[in-house]
Order: sequence, then C-alpha cells, then structure tokens
Amino acid sequence: MKIRFLGAVRKVTGSCYHLTYKDIELLVDCGMHQGRDAEELNKKPFNFNPENIEYLILTHAHLDHSGLIPKLVAEGFKGRILTTEATADLVEIMLLDSAHIQEKDAEWMTKKSFRSGKDIVYEPLYTEEDVLKALPFIKRKRYGEIEELVDGFSYRFLDAGHILGSAILEVYYKENDMEKKVVFSGDVGKSNNPIINDPTHIEEADYVIVESTYGNRLHKGMDESIEELADAIDKTFKKGGNVLIPAFAVGRTQDILYILKKFVKEGRFKNLNVYIDSPLADRATKIYLSHPELFDLEAKEFFKFSSRDGLNLHFTTTVEESQQINKIKSGAIIIAGSGMCEGGRIRHHFKHNIWRPECSIVFSGFQAKGTLGRHIVDGAKSAHILGEEIAIRARVYTIGGFSAHADQKELLEWLGSFKNSPKVFVVHGEEDVEMEFARVVNEKLGFITYVPYINDDLEI
Repeated sequence: MKIRFLGAVRKVTGSCYHLTYKDIELLVDCGMHQGRDAEELNKKPFNFNPENIEYLILTHAHLDHSGLIPKLVAEGFKGRILTTEATADLVEIMLLDSAHIQEKDAEWMTKKSFRSGKDIVYEPLYTEEDVLKALPFIKRKRYGEIEELVDGFSYRFLDAGHILGSAILEVYYKENDMEKKVVFSGDVGKSNNPIINDPTHIEEADYVIVESTYGNRLHKGMDESIEELADAIDKTFKKGGNVLIPAFAVGRTQDILYILKKFVKEGRFKNLNVYIDSPLADRATKIYLSHPELFDLEAKEFFKFSSRDGLNLHFTTTVEESQQINKIKSGAIIIAGSGMCEGGRIRHHFKHNIWRPECSIVFSGFQAKGTLGRHIVDGAKSAHILGEEIAIRARVYTIGGFSAHADQKELLEWLGSFKNSPKVFVVHGEEDVEMEFARVVNEKLGFITYVPYINDDLEI
C-alpha cells in the first residue's frame, strides 16, 4: 500500500492522506487549510483525480479535516464518505455554515471591488448548494465495527475522545499474504475532557500516523484551568467588563458550557449571563444533546441546562441579535466563533470590547501561525479588525487545559500503549513541533520516527 501525505504536513491544518491499495484509491480526511496562505492553498487543484477516489474515510467534523469535501464532490468524486454517526450529524451543519460564510465574504469582497472601480467578481470556494450535493455521499458507521471495503482491505473506527464522534482509524490490509495495520490517530483527545470519553488506546500496529498539535508542551491541569477561568470571570466582572471567549462551535463551546454550569451549580457564581453568538454552536449543542450514548458517566447525569440553575443561556441566531450584545458593557460572557478569530462574529465583539482594559479575552484552544488569535496571544498591542486598527487593552488569558487535544505527555502515553514498536509518522503540527515530538518519541519510546514532507509518497 502507498500513502501520500497531502496536508497537515509540517503544519497544523489541511489534513489529507491519499492511499493506494492494489487498484483502488482512498482518502483519509479532506480538510481545509487555515491561517497564512489558506485561501490560495484551498483553491489549488487536488493532487489526485477526484473521480478516481472510491472512498473518503473521515475522522471527525472539524473543518481542518472535513472542509474541502464539497470541493471534492464538485470536482468529480462519486464514491462513499465513511464516518461515525455523530460526525455525520456535525459535518452537515459545519459545511453549510462554512459555505454560508464563504458566500457572504465573496459577496462583500465583490461589492468592495465594484465600489473601488474594479470589475473583480469574487467566487466562494463552494456554495451551500455544493454542500447539499455532497451530503448524500456520507455513510454512517459505528465505533468498533470492522468493515471490509475490498478483498484484503478493511477498516475500523475507535473513539478518539477529541470531540463528539471523533475517531481513530485502524486500517487493515494484506501485503504478500501477511496482514498489516496502519493507525491514523486523527486528533487525539485529552484524558478527562468534559462530556465525552477518553481516547481509545491500541496495543498493536505496524505504522502509526500521529498528530502533534501540542507535541512540544504540557497543558495546565483541568482543575487549574477551571480555577483560572473562574478567576478571569470574577476579576473581569468586578472591573465592570465582559469576558470574550473565541471558541470553536463544535466541541469547545459545549465543554465551556459544561464548566460554566458547574460553577453555578456549585455556588461559585449566583448567576451567569452567557451569550452564545453562533447559530452553528446552537445547532451543534443540540446535536451533542442528541447523542448521550457518547457521553461519559458524569456528563450523562449532568448535561441538562435550565435557567433555574442560574446559568442564563442566550443563543443568538440573527445579525440583529448579535448586534444587541454589543450594547452590553459589563457582566456578560460572550462565546463566539471562530476559535482562531479568523472569521465569524467574534471579530465584531472584539471591535467593541478589545480596546477596553476592564474586559478580558480567554483563549481556550490552539492558535495557528498567521491567525488573528495567534497575533493577540503573542502579545500584539493592536490588531487590524474589520477594517480598523484597534488597540488591545483587554487582559488576555491563555488556558491550555481546555484544549481538546492531548499534550506531549498524553500523546506519549497513547503511543506507549503500542507494544510492538510501530514506525511512527508525525503530522498535524507546526514544523518545529513535529521535529521535536518525533525526537522525543524516538528517545523515550524507542520507535522509529519520520516527519513527512508535503507530497511524500511512501510505500508501507
């Protein structure tokens, strides 16, 4: 079998791997690039013929793993997209939201072009219609069930503990009458993440393709992170400001809501006014609640929201409702996308709050190079937001313990479960992080490691 590394190689986003087994071609993930040069990279032609791809196996719904599916279908893919039931639910709303944003952005850029006397018409990468054409190709699968796709080639999904429905992928294939196994980690979740189960550990594989987003650092403990969030809220409210939380609509938002509910249930705050300014997050939360079979034991008993608990949730859907939030000067927790601040409504809330020293910004997830979120986390004094250069005076908190990704220690523990010394390919991390993590894996576990380059085509 051959594997070609087409994305998330010496960078964090754009996950995509092209497999060739005998006379069939498959993809594992088909993700969007985010951050610097993302628009150009997403518009480039695929490095394969989409018409020749018989299967796309999708590990989870985040756009850096799923976001180019409509483009794939529009360019000729007619195979099957295999994924878990919860991922199928989530990826539908995420792709529709992505298309909507692209269409609106293209419309705005075209109007701006015409106003400046240019006749440039901007086209979205794909439209909502393209998404609707792609959805029928999705086939729902369950964790733990082995399915043979062709003679000698089968696969299985196992729980990755990252977001609802996220999967580790096991691929079984025969070479010279011997069965071999390659494991794609997808995104490996932290242990003790709120709501969902811990990632599955595996004991045997010949090859492992492992993510390394946090492969060079350790997260703060969950208890410490919860205390830091409580402290940020308390200090901000006492100063008369608002707490802004850029958060991914799927996964991070639900985890934060879970923690905020614990605060009021335990009496740490009497009332919390929380504004979820994201139609996508509203829909994603409903999908989370529709899959209690994937919750851990504590969450099954706990994940029910009621205003009587003192957690006052306000889900906004319209632009007008979103604008009304910006009239609130204090006492609000505003959760909005995007998680890396590259788009979505969080930028509008930054424009109204980020220059106010009484306010706070709480980053709860990874900020890739080239994103607005990374610019702020790195200590910038101002930022270009919605056409204006705005001073950054709000206090910035970076709370890594809420990350849905395993840190270096947890990644090593996950890899350490393999008892037969597989060869490890390190992907899905910034280049220096991948290199360091590969070195640490080799030194601590004794596994042979390799950091692929883009378009590396290797026989395994």
